[in-house]
Amino acid sequence: MQTQEQPIRSGRRPSTTRASISRIALSLFAAKGFDETSVEEIAAAAGISRRTLFRYFPSKNDIPWGDFDAELTRMRGFLAGLDPNTALADELGLALADFNTFPAEEAPWHRQRMALVFGVPTLQAHSALKYAGWRRVVAEHAAERLGLAPDDHLPRSIAWMSLGVALAAYEQWLTDETSDLLGLLRSGSVLLANGLRPADHRAH
Repeated sequence: MQTQEQPIRSGRRPSTTRASISRIALSLFAAKGFDETSVEEIAAAAGISRRTLFRYFPSKNDIPWGDFDAELTRMRGFLAGLDPNTALADELGLALADFNTFPAEEAPWHRQRMALVFGVPTLQAHSALKYAGWRRVVAEHAAERLGLAPDDHLPRSIAWMSLGVALAAYEQWLTDETSDLLGLLRSGSVLLANGLRPADHRAH
């Protein structure tokens, strides 16, 4: 029989999530720098053990990315749920916008996250793994629509070009705080879909 005063359990706090750990870490990175912040400091700030932190993230380099794998799964589902009569270029443009849509209150966190990804050499190298997973989702969808294998040249090229649109939009967004990320993504998608025809993108 338990008393009214319940014992305090060790381990993670009920509110601990990948998102909450990532936010805590982002604050520490902003204050101390990415390389200067230890995993132990992040775990302590989150109220969890080092071992528990690694149940959420395989490495320190993964922490700024939040729950990226879940977002890739959601993106795959989004593409699969689109009207099959939609043109491939339009599908990819819609998916690109959806993947990068977030509440306005999340913008400062997201800007901080992407500034780290773009600016910290250690994270730039690690991002290659994340981008490979993102490209895989796009290549698989393009391959299915085109009747090809995901590793064929055309689906791979489409995936690389789509990633280029996303990276260019983020680079501009980080440089100019007045810019509209979704607008940049949409204009880049239109440019890609139209095949670099000057008359189609001069106004953008």
